[in-house]
Amino acid sequence: MNTLSLHLLIPTAIHLKSSRAASTSFPRATSPSPLRITTPSILRATSSDDSPQSIQNQTLEILEWRALCNQLSPFASTSMGLSATKNAVIPVGNSPEESRSLLDETAAALAAMEVMEPRRFGLSEIMDLSEIVERAVAGQLLTVRELCAVRGTLTAASLVFEKLRRAANSDKRVKPLVEILEGCDFNTTLEQKISFCIDCNLSMILDRASEDLEIIRSERKRNIKNLDSLLKKVSTRIYHAGGINKPTVTKRRSRMCVAIRATHKRLLPGGVVLSVSSSRATCFMEPKEAVELNNMEVRHANSEKAEEMAILSILTSEVSAAQSGILHLLDRILELDVAFARASHAKWMNGVYPKLTSEHTKDGDGRSLAVDIDSVQHPLLLGSVLGSGSNGDNLFPVPIDIKVERRSKVVVISGPNTGGKTALLKTLGLISLMSKSGMYLPAKNRPRLPWFDLILADIGDPQSLEQSLSTFSGHISRICQILNIASENSLVLLDEICSGTDPSEGVALATSILQYIKNRVNVAVVSTHYGDLSRLKDNETQFQNAAMEFSMETLQPTFRVLWGSTGESNALRVAKSIGFNGRILERAHEWRERLKPEQEVERKGSLFQSLVEERNTLNLQATKAEALHRDLMNHYRELEDESHDLEKREKALFKKETQKVQEDLISAKTKIQKLVSEFESQLETVTADQYNSLILKTEEAVADIIEAYCPNDLVVKEEGYNSYYSPQAGEKVILTGFGGKLGTVVEEPRDNDETVLVQQGKMRVRINRKDIKPLPRNKTSERPNRSKRQVSMKEIGSVLEMQSEPVRIQTSKNTLDLRGMRVEEAMYQLDMAVSGRESGSILFIIHGMGTGVIKELVLERLRKNTRVSRYELANPMNYGCTVAYIK
Repeated sequence: MNTLSLHLLIPTAIHLKSSRAASTSFPRATSPSPLRITTPSILRATSSDDSPQSIQNQTLEILEWRALCNQLSPFASTSMGLSATKNAVIPVGNSPEESRSLLDETAAALAAMEVMEPRRFGLSEIMDLSEIVERAVAGQLLTVRELCAVRGTLTAASLVFEKLRRAANSDKRVKPLVEILEGCDFNTTLEQKISFCIDCNLSMILDRASEDLEIIRSERKRNIKNLDSLLKKVSTRIYHAGGINKPTVTKRRSRMCVAIRATHKRLLPGGVVLSVSSSRATCFMEPKEAVELNNMEVRHANSEKAEEMAILSILTSEVSAAQSGILHLLDRILELDVAFARASHAKWMNGVYPKLTSEHTKDGDGRSLAVDIDSVQHPLLLGSVLGSGSNGDNLFPVPIDIKVERRSKVVVISGPNTGGKTALLKTLGLISLMSKSGMYLPAKNRPRLPWFDLILADIGDPQSLEQSLSTFSGHISRICQILNIASENSLVLLDEICSGTDPSEGVALATSILQYIKNRVNVAVVSTHYGDLSRLKDNETQFQNAAMEFSMETLQPTFRVLWGSTGESNALRVAKSIGFNGRILERAHEWRERLKPEQEVERKGSLFQSLVEERNTLNLQATKAEALHRDLMNHYRELEDESHDLEKREKALFKKETQKVQEDLISAKTKIQKLVSEFESQLETVTADQYNSLILKTEEAVADIIEAYCPNDLVVKEEGYNSYYSPQAGEKVILTGFGGKLGTVVEEPRDNDETVLVQQGKMRVRINRKDIKPLPRNKTSERPNRSKRQVSMKEIGSVLEMQSEPVRIQTSKNTLDLRGMRVEEAMYQLDMAVSGRESGSILFIIHGMGTGVIKELVLERLRKNTRVSRYELANPMNYGCTVAYIK
């Protein structure tokens, strides 16, 4: 069905319903279908503190999941996306397939951003209509502005879909984004109905919305015309009788009346006083013969308002009926917006695509790895550095490698306090959540890790004053809850397992817990200061050791992970470095010798020392190369900063000079326009003998103005012309071959081409290079003698042409009066006037009030004309004139 036939059907449906629309009840639509990839249960709150949901929510709080989601907020384009990222309710896959689908959407969004900038897809023009739809379903009448919001959102969503389809045609990688919106109902019929009934530019209901409204408005216009004519006659009669200083027709108490002196009320016998002035010297009276016309105006106004309410009621019911489709479309738009936000976030932190797989890859040493991640950085620490704009190498979080062997189910991490064990646990938990939600990881190469159904963590101090739990009791209680809900696909993170109690009992309990979970989870990573836990690997292949590196030279942690090694806490060495009491340290050494066999101590010490020496030897050359690279980068950044400073100063100077030139142009144009107006007014009264004198006087005045603002001639002197001058596209030039008129360069000349394509007015022509001169620049040279200078009207036009912004001043040349014309003649004159206007100009169209037919046709013709950028009423109090802005 074509658009015309659809427009013919829309008013028919409204005419049939308009008589009973006021009493229409809106049926509640069915609820929208859920997201294709739903928000998982881990993100839904629960009231029970001991429930699995509560444990998972506590894990999210420990890992600072909400803070990570907030990193996506600046990249969201819609209010819905902003709210979802602020409240941490972004989609997270409930299965490996769903998480891979989310990752594919992120990759597709990155591909789409290569084809077109995200803002050009138009997502920012889509509004959250959920509250508007709820009001419509509840039976509340929607306003014109709300209906226009519905129309604008539906139109924008349809355009987004079309742009994505075009992008997918040029790049197949964008197809997953197209699939998000495929099958959505864009409610084109509802959009067209609203467009047919409401002019969203003027925020008003159109006459064509219903036959009754058209008749009522027509009768009201006719009645107002009669009332206005009557009151003008009465006011003129009062004026001639000395009852008022000037004829005045106004409105008081919603009724049209005339002003009259209180001493002359006798001139209006039977009239009704509606109001008096503050001085009580003037009365505002309704003449007796105007009472019925005013009453009719009130009735027409009430009828018009009732009919408009009926139309709004019908459109509201249409929105209510489309509830399911609209909310489903908004869900899909939200999913699309979050996908683009994830893609922008990935570019921001230089993230890489993680591979979620149950397969394992071999590393350089031939080991089979279940988790293989190179140089990953904590996303929140990295985001704080990127967000602050600092780029110092020492501010970025230390990248770490995470290598979990395929056979290993439990990884025991040892090392000193503040060595980075807790940061490692949080990083692993957070990037696992990111991969589930389709986010790229701040790592290198191609990270590989399993898909975890649950990510459960006990990190920090879990004591609870409300439950009268100590640190150890709270710690053990939480581990018990984790063990109850963990599955064979879960990731468990335990920080300082079984600490805070007797070491011997703590070691025994921790060993038992780790033996229990080794066959019940996918991966468990625990940190500890208990050295005995590191020996579990000696007897069972399901355990793996890792240590946080500690520098024996600086007695400071390096925050690097040594996979397969066992670390020392180095408590006694750290205590000695800070000046602890020597006797206390001696006794501590004695007690350590008693608690641990001497050979075990020596074996561990020598093993650790050899490991450190070997690592230092291997990294010596890398450290030197890294230092050299850092020095080179520092020099590069210094040069880059200096370059940026020069560019900023150049831009600031150019902006200042441009602003001054624009101010001078506006001032010169104003003075010349004033001079031309004076010239035209004097021209009507001068005699033939005075004509030449007036011309000379005006030219001298114009010369003064041009000389004040243009120290050099507008036309470049021939002897100063550079034969190698090459104009740029868009540059304003002087056309010497066209009498010195100004033109605009359309295309830059080629190397061997002696002609240039320029536009002068509406005409485009190729002319020789030698017939083009650049606009003059201000110099300090001596000004030309005024007596030898003749200023023509062409030069005046050239100065006026420099000001491209249209001035909204109504003259006889930019006014089209259609009053009294037939419809065909009026439309012909309108089309001719619009096509004949120059680009960037305005056109005043006087169509009058009358029956409104000419006005409606004028607005319709302006809306469809491609040369009209926009149109509006010339005056809010004058409905008889419209201003059109020409592109």
